[in-house]
Order: sequence, then structure tokens, then C-alpha cells
Amino acid sequence: MPQVNIQTTISPFTQEPVCTRPLLSASQLDAVVSQAVKAQKGWRKVPLDERAAIAERWMAEFEKNADILAEDIALQMGRPVGQCKGEINGTLYRARHLIKIAKEALAPIPQTETDDEANRRYIIKQPLGVVVAITPWNFPHLTMVNSVLPALLAGNAVIIKPAPQTPVPAERVLECFDAAGLPPNVLQVIHLTQQATLDLCADPRVNFVSFTGSVPGGRAVQEAAAHGRGFKGVGLELGGKDPAYVREDADLNYTVANLVDGAFFNSGQSCCSVERIYVHSAVYDEFVNQFAALTRKDYIVGDPMAKGTTLGPVVSLASAKRIRKQVADAVAAGATLLVGEAEFAGAKEGTTLVGPQVLTDVDHGMEVMSEETFGPVAAIMKVESDEEALALMNDSQYGLTASVWTNPDDAASIAVFNNFVDELEAGTVYLNRADALDPAVPWTGVKDTGRGYSLSVLGFGQLTQAKSVMMRTKLN
Repeated sequence: MPQVNIQTTISPFTQEPVCTRPLLSASQLDAVVSQAVKAQKGWRKVPLDERAAIAERWMAEFEKNADILAEDIALQMGRPVGQCKGEINGTLYRARHLIKIAKEALAPIPQTETDDEANRRYIIKQPLGVVVAITPWNFPHLTMVNSVLPALLAGNAVIIKPAPQTPVPAERVLECFDAAGLPPNVLQVIHLTQQATLDLCADPRVNFVSFTGSVPGGRAVQEAAAHGRGFKGVGLELGGKDPAYVREDADLNYTVANLVDGAFFNSGQSCCSVERIYVHSAVYDEFVNQFAALTRKDYIVGDPMAKGTTLGPVVSLASAKRIRKQVADAVAAGATLLVGEAEFAGAKEGTTLVGPQVLTDVDHGMEVMSEETFGPVAAIMKVESDEEALALMNDSQYGLTASVWTNPDDAASIAVFNNFVDELEAGTVYLNRADALDPAVPWTGVKDTGRGYSLSVLGFGQLTQAKSVMMRTKLN
């Protein structure tokens, strides 16, 4: 009998196996791609209204399974189970909007201005073919819906390769689509080794790769996709080191509450979590005092399945070790550990239970201000001016989101914000909010954060091929 490679998912909390999955062989993967190519030829001919109806039925099936979907997330990646329904609801919200705008996003574009009445011109949008979605573990459903649903609505076949940490959420998505009447093999879920994943990216039958993950992972995917025949598209949503700037006229009670949540939700394991906070010197002391007090008050670290837990484990022992080292190195370099994890009874050194930590007296020579933490750590730095804050916010290899906190009723403050909108090197700029996505606008980034778009009409754009049509309607 041929040897079957097995993928094992380890619980972040118990460090015990949760589930195992067989990894596809090269011949099995070849068959999956062949099936996707064949299925897509029929799927692309299904009218958009019928595709949208299947997507609507998928939403109904997905919502019916909300409890088990939430439990999957808590068991496999460690978020407190009471917070996991929010991901299910957010997925449905995004899906509802994507279905609503699909007709507009995929409609032909007439070109009515012409110098010649005998010519008619328009642009149609056709599916690319086979789309591979390599999805992460930290928000397995929210990141999936961003690319998978619009790809299906556009007439593509999709192969999902989920993170090894969260194999079940992707399988649940497929089960719900099967129940909704999606034709066989239009959507498939597979589990692969890292090398087999890169081989899939290089396969000339694959027309687009959507990847959410680390910067090194994104580089490897992009390089693999460039091999072979053709020049397939690649969408990369990679790391973040997202900054916030608190101006002297910010409403501190509101701002502190939102930034504490923006820094620590999901144990800080979000590409758009707030990791760097710059505070004007006029309000710095009060902000820091409030931030520390609310952090100490709001978090109970422990078992993600326990009712009272508000902060679960980070994803792995290796991640916990890296987060703690980044904090320790900052303290050794002169930072002050204003709130340490020793203040939280559930946090335990040497485990994945990492408590919230707040650092002050930081600078950009420290790794905690330059490299992604992806953990429950907030670093706060005093600034003297808008100009200093802007320069520091842009002093990063990443560029996903950035937020400015100021008085929205003051014209001069809004003028400052508008200048930040122009000058910030980020895919999204927020006023008085953070760590949020809206499906009506594109999710994108600059610099090492990646390339391409998901969500909005622009997200549909990268999953289709524009084709120009020119008709000469008068021959004399």
C-alpha cells in the first residue's frame, strides 16, 4: 500500500490533536485540477441569477450551522467561543453585500462615446477559469468569503487550500455549498504539503492564486505562480504593523476603548490589529493611564471554551515564544512594560496563554515597532506634532491600515485628517475607527503588505478577464 502523508491539527489550548487529514498525492492533486477545469466549463454558462441563488441558499445553510461553525473556530485556532459567532455574522454580512453588487460588478461596460456612428464598442467581463484560494487560520471564514464567493459568482471554479490549523471551516463551507446545489467540483477543498501547494500555484491550468498569509509565504507563492506557461494573476494579502495616531483633541474615552479592542481582539492575531500607537504629548499621560486601566479590567485569559474567557491562547507555542521574546528584547533596549502578562492569572510562561502587554518608552530601533507581532501587545509612543506622527506611521515596511483619532466636528481637524489620507502609505485610512472591513470598499495594501484587492467591485475585477468587443454595424 502507498504511504499516505497525514496532516495533524493541534489545539492551541490543550496541545492535543484535534483532527487529522490525509494530504493529497501528486496524482490526486492532478485529478482535482482536472475536475475543476471540467466543472468550470459548465459553471461559467450558468446564468448569474442562478449562481446568485445558489449563493443565497449557501448563506442560509451557513447560518443554520452557526453554532458548530463557531465551535470549530474556538477548538482549532483558540478564539473564545463566545466571540466566534461574530465571525459567522460578519461572513454573512460580507456575503450578502457581494451577492448584491455582483450584477453591477460583472455587467458589460458600454462605450457610448464614439467618433464613428458605424462602430459599437463595449467591454465584457469573463471568468478566469480555475482560482486557488490559500486561506489562513486566524479568521478562516472571513478571509475565505473575501475571494471565494466573488470568484464563484464570476463563474470560476475554486480550489480552497486551508491552513493546516483550521481544515474544518473550509470543509464546512463546501458542505453548505453542496447542500445549496452547487454543481460537483466547482468548489473543492484539499489539504497539501507546502511543496505541493507551490506546485499547485505553478500549475498552468490554474488561472489565479489568492493568498493570505506571511510575507515569506507570499513571495514563495508569487515565485511559484510565475513558473510554467502563461502569466497568471496573484492576489497577496500579507503582513501588517498597523499604526494609530491619537491627536490632542481626540475623545479619549471613546478612543481608548476602541484601540484596546483593536490591539487585543483575537489575541492580536489579525493582519490589521493595532500594533503601534502614537499619542500627542498633550494627552499622552491620560491616554496611557486609561489604556492600561482598561486593559487590566477587560481581559480574562484562559480556556477558549470557558464562558468567562475573553482572551484565548495564541496559535502555537512557537508563536508565544516569539511574542514574549519581542517584548523582552524591547524591555532590554529601554522600553517600559507598563502592563505585563504576570498581571493576568490565566497567562503562563512557556504556554500559549499569552496575556495582554502594554509597552511605553519605545522607539523605532526596537523590533516591536518594526516587525509584525501578531500577538496581544500594544506599543505606545509619545509624539509632539502631526508631522512627527505621519513620518513615524509611514516608517514601516508594511502598509495595510492606519487610523487617526481626532474631533470629527472640527473643520481644522478634518483638514489634518484629509492630509493624512493623502500622505499615509496604507491601503485603508480610518477616522475614529480601526481593525474593521467593509465589503463595499476594497481590502488592499501597499509595500510588503501585498498586492491586489478583495471585496467591493474591484475585488470582482481581479477575478475576471476583461474582453473588448468592437462591432462595425454599417459597412458603407
